Amino acid sequence: MTILTLAGSPSQRSRSSALLRHAARRLESLGLKTSEIGLHDIPAEDLIEGRYTGAAASALRTRVHAASAVLIATPVYKASFAGGLKAVLDLLDEKALIGKVVLPLATGGSPAHLLALEYSLKPVLSALGARHILAGVYATDKEVSFDDKGQARIEDAVRARLEDAVERLAEHVGRPTPAVDLGQLALQARFSV
Repeated sequence: MTILTLAGSPSQRSRSSALLRHAARRLESLGLKTSEIGLHDIPAEDLIEGRYTGAAASALRTRVHAASAVLIATPVYKASFAGGLKAVLDLLDEKALIGKVVLPLATGGSPAHLLALEYSLKPVLSALGARHILAGVYATDKEVSFDDKGQARIEDAVRARLEDAVERLAEHVGRPTPAVDLGQLALQARFSV
């Protein structure tokens, strides 16, 4: 079981990617395998031209298909998620997120953009078939910063919300599916009348 982390920031060093990587480390500490793909893993020409048949788009779809869950991180610009992330999502199959647990993460300049997850990103995720979208985590630029060595610093309150969201995700994907004994079910149904 793999959890795919999707970094939607055009910046190599971004606050939203810092949240994403912290979440991935936490998932791995819980024994879950993660794998990251991001905007920089797909050629710009493929994104701009929407090359659905390109090798990078095909690899993206394969990785999304194989994942049990998807964490999607994005910066918020002008009250919406990043346009580059939208270009990535446009390369997915129409119902690529069916049966997957999805956890959206975002960072933005102020608390005023908190609802960008609800009103801009979640409808796109729903259009891709996601029916189990967990409550997202949003942080302001002041709550996620970088020290002079480039190490991310996440405020305690945001870290707590992020780790709580990761725990919820782990519960959903980490639960073993019980085997159904059809004979036992038939006996129970027969004697429960």
